[in-house]
Amino acid sequence: MSQEQTPEPRHDDRHAPRPAWIAGGVLILLGIVLVARNVAGLELGNWWALFILIPAIGSLTTAFRMYERNDRHFTSASRGPLIGGLVLLAVTAVFLFHLDWGRIWPLLLILVGLGVLLTAFERRS
Repeated sequence: MSQEQTPEPRHDDRHAPRPAWIAGGVLILLGIVLVARNVAGLELGNWWALFILIPAIGSLTTAFRMYERNDRHFTSASRGPLIGGLVLLAVTAVFLFHLDWGRIWPLLLILVGLGVLLTAFERRS
């Protein structure tokens, strides 16, 4: 009688749970900011913008994972989340620190343009 071997479960990253430490870290950061605001009188306008950090950190984490998976080479799989995470970080900074959109939006265009150029160069080579 032959024994049937069961195939090893294949790890599929699309269905892997997101790290809980991202959400936990953002909640801790939010709590520290609110405690500092109450205790030290720190005024942080638009504190709700800290919630934009959740998808920003998620995108940056994904970019790093893709970078590591591709033998530490930037590919479109890592550049897309990297550019997206940086744009979200810039938007968060604008809201938190009352920065002038008129001065910041050109930087966002530059970030997106760099992402498009790098993708175009990768496809040519």
